[in-house]
Amino acid sequence: MRISSERLVLRPWIAADRQPFADMSADREVMEYLMPLSPHDASGGWIDRQLEHLQEHGMCFWAVERKSDQSFVGAVGLLPVSYTAHFTPAVEIGWRIARAHWGKGYAPEAARAAIRFGFEELDLSEIVANTVAENVKSRRVMAKLEMTRDASDDFDHPRIPEGHSLRRQVLYRLTQKQWRSLAP
Repeated sequence: MRISSERLVLRPWIAADRQPFADMSADREVMEYLMPLSPHDASGGWIDRQLEHLQEHGMCFWAVERKSDQSFVGAVGLLPVSYTAHFTPAVEIGWRIARAHWGKGYAPEAARAAIRFGFEELDLSEIVANTVAENVKSRRVMAKLEMTRDASDDFDHPRIPEGHSLRRQVLYRLTQKQWRSLAP
């Protein structure tokens, strides 16, 4: 299964993606607002779980490649939220783009394709996204996706230790109804 946008393809992971993913996940700037991966996850465990999610749920964080040269851009996709919070059950959208590809509009382009898939193919009623308030770049992507934030939805992430700078999260939402009203 492949999801296409103008310049990108979201696709299942292949063996050749493992090293670029590990390199991207070792980049401190890329990971600034994410919890670090364990050595097992960085070396492929995370990718293996994405392939399992794809089999189980029909969605995952897909590998993203550039159509023009098939270069690895990052990971973008949809996952069921795996913890309990006031907004769960829910499906979240997220992205991790290799630094060499920052500033080219790839995150919102790939995320739009994933959202389209989520609403059109999976018939999701809502898609959420979250990050820390300081992550201005991701929040800008969420705004470009027409996701909205209500400060009363902000929450403490239950999988991040108390006192950690990433624990307090801002939540953005996009309903299928909102999305359909925005679609050309």
